Amino acid sequence: MSVNRTLYLFSRLQRHFNTRTAHITAGSCRVLSGSRLLLQHPLPGSVVCCRVVSSNSSPPKTPDTSLFVPVSLKTDVPADGTVGAELTQPLDKNELLKVLNKFYKRKEMQKLAADQGLDARLFHQAFISFRKYVLEMTSLPADLHIILSDICRNAGHIDDIYPYFMRHAKQIFPMLDCMDDLRKISDLRVPANWYPEARAIQRKVVFHAGPTNSGKTYHAIQRYLAAKSGVYCGPLKLLAHEIFEKSNSAGIPCDLVTGEERIFVDPEGRAAGHVACTIEMCSVNTPYEVAVIDEIQMIRDPSRGWAWTRALLGLCAEEIHVCGEAAAVDFIRELMYTTGEEVEVHTYQRLTPFSVLDHAVESLDNLRPGDCIVCFSKIDIYSLSRQIEARGLECAVIYGSLPPGTKLSQAKKFNDPGDSCKILVATDAIGMGLNLSIKRIIFNSLVKPNVNEKGEKQMETISTSQALQIAGRAGRFSSIFKEGEVTTMHRDDLPVLKEILSHSVDPIETAGLHPTAEQIEMFAYQLPDATLSNLVDIFVSLSQVDGLYFFCNIDDFKFLADMIQHIPLNLRSRYVFCTAPINKKQPFVCTSFLKFARQFSRDEPLTFDWVCRHISWPLAAPRNIKDLVHLEAVHDVLDLYLWLSYRFMDMFPDTAMIREIQRELDDIIQQGVQNITRLIRATNPNITDPLQPQSNLSERTDAEADSSALLSRTRSQRSLAGMMEKSLASRLVRDGLLTPDLLKQLQREWSKSQRQEGGSQSALTADLNNKSIKGKRKKKK
Repeated sequence: MSVNRTLYLFSRLQRHFNTRTAHITAGSCRVLSGSRLLLQHPLPGSVVCCRVVSSNSSPPKTPDTSLFVPVSLKTDVPADGTVGAELTQPLDKNELLKVLNKFYKRKEMQKLAADQGLDARLFHQAFISFRKYVLEMTSLPADLHIILSDICRNAGHIDDIYPYFMRHAKQIFPMLDCMDDLRKISDLRVPANWYPEARAIQRKVVFHAGPTNSGKTYHAIQRYLAAKSGVYCGPLKLLAHEIFEKSNSAGIPCDLVTGEERIFVDPEGRAAGHVACTIEMCSVNTPYEVAVIDEIQMIRDPSRGWAWTRALLGLCAEEIHVCGEAAAVDFIRELMYTTGEEVEVHTYQRLTPFSVLDHAVESLDNLRPGDCIVCFSKIDIYSLSRQIEARGLECAVIYGSLPPGTKLSQAKKFNDPGDSCKILVATDAIGMGLNLSIKRIIFNSLVKPNVNEKGEKQMETISTSQALQIAGRAGRFSSIFKEGEVTTMHRDDLPVLKEILSHSVDPIETAGLHPTAEQIEMFAYQLPDATLSNLVDIFVSLSQVDGLYFFCNIDDFKFLADMIQHIPLNLRSRYVFCTAPINKKQPFVCTSFLKFARQFSRDEPLTFDWVCRHISWPLAAPRNIKDLVHLEAVHDVLDLYLWLSYRFMDMFPDTAMIREIQRELDDIIQQGVQNITRLIRATNPNITDPLQPQSNLSERTDAEADSSALLSRTRSQRSLAGMMEKSLASRLVRDGLLTPDLLKQLQREWSKSQRQEGGSQSALTADLNNKSIKGKRKKKK
């Protein structure tokens, strides 16, 4: 046994003892709520436990009973008719109500019910339903009628109602009868066991660790190309396309599989030995010699992390080559110990250096060829591109919602030494997936909108990992610039950036999980009357996960499930529709999704003509930014059609024609992006440039003065870093309690209020002056 292996096992053993001690002193440990079971701010003198790992002997998780929706019962006449009344006598409703209320107040009955899974909430709901049932039914079952009659005549004990109450409770809450089965289905503590094919082979795991531009992915791909068969799993369609083209260019037949596209190099459609795919689309049943999992640090992504977990645990490959940040090494090694597989680590250094400059750009007049300004919102992209072109410079634009073809065309335009475009304005979408010749990365802001664990949007300073991922795009090995530079647009942000980059990347602690269609189907079998959204909520409520894992955010899934709940679909189809990757912020995309589901439920194929009518094809070139945004939404709708076509081929038959018009639409969008300045001017012709000093406002040209009410958000975000402790407003924004947009709105309302008050005071002063003058005139008379 190697020394490193011995030391690692010793550290694990020590952590085991610490964890046992932590259980004893549980009162001194504070654990984060939700799925991230990590210690936060330990109290002085307390035992610090890094992770609480569940065991098979741990007590069952208490369900969130607020998710249990009572089932409405049919008020049919019981099979035994009025036998109960014939054997005894009709029941007195007043006496019956007194008896039932006494039963409800019995603490012993509540305790017995709690042992059967009826907490106070469910007990109350069940009693209200039971009382209504007893009092309103014209004829009760014979056994219940006789028992109630005996109690009303003092011939029975009030506790005799309990079995009949529980029978009713389990009818309206059917999950109570199958709670043990539901807990077994939602037990996610050993996800490695979900993949028996992968466990049947002894896999070799190789971790290629290093920063951006270190060649880690290159070395993994070289092994992939040399293998007899292989699969590449990447986070983006662009990356999968790049490996697909690289492999085929090297004479190695390779297929492409993404959510919306399948390309087989064999004319007859036979699968090639190699395949490049997006991470969600990798097969865990196909055997390969080599598998490459790129950007492994995304295993902690709150929405998509489950796909990396599935690939890492489930791929049937003799060698698994994992590429990513060094901060993930220890976690991946620990995760692999649960499968009995050791990890071989190869460490790489950055091939070309990048440095943080000592001065900010401060003005767009100081831009140089090879500059890339990074923003975190599309409105900043629009504003800055307008200002740059107002200065006679040409710029390329890249942001997340652009079609892949448009992104590639903009990247090609920027990279072309013979093209006049030398400036790039982009979001953090450039962090991976595009090869760009960037000399200097300029952060326009260090504050990024983010969605927290509760699904709430808040503004947060970017993490060290995010900053390095973006900054690493400067001076890449394959570009014409052999050294990179990083700085900020605003002077106040530069020390903040240096502080961020001075920290080491936070180590990865947990991996994402997500319920499968099979697990949800098993839940539905037990709870046939529950909605899909409710099934998922109950699943999450009951699920038990090991401390190595967390449950991925399912808000988007539930959003789509609630949207199509009224549409009659079988559970499997409903589940597939709800996993569709759509942008729920786009109303047109959501409307299209709803229409697709409704047409599908009628068993009517979604033909090319039907889709063209829906999207009003053919579409004209955009005349303003609103048109451009709509065209991007239409492109997403066509993507949705293609995504569904590979799940329901018979119902979405016209993929070839849809793909053809999507290519045409991509060209139209490219034209719009190339003329983005004209579109912005058509959208808002009266914008000014707040980046310019106040003293120079009168000297600016009309074109320069044209360009910047849209940058108000940029200024609001910039002020966060420079005024972090200077005002209550900035502290509220920093803490996520107030957004820059709301701050601007409050400022506008305050200004309006002040103007109104000022106007009222002026009117009052004028009125008083008039009265004073009139008074003086009277005195003179």
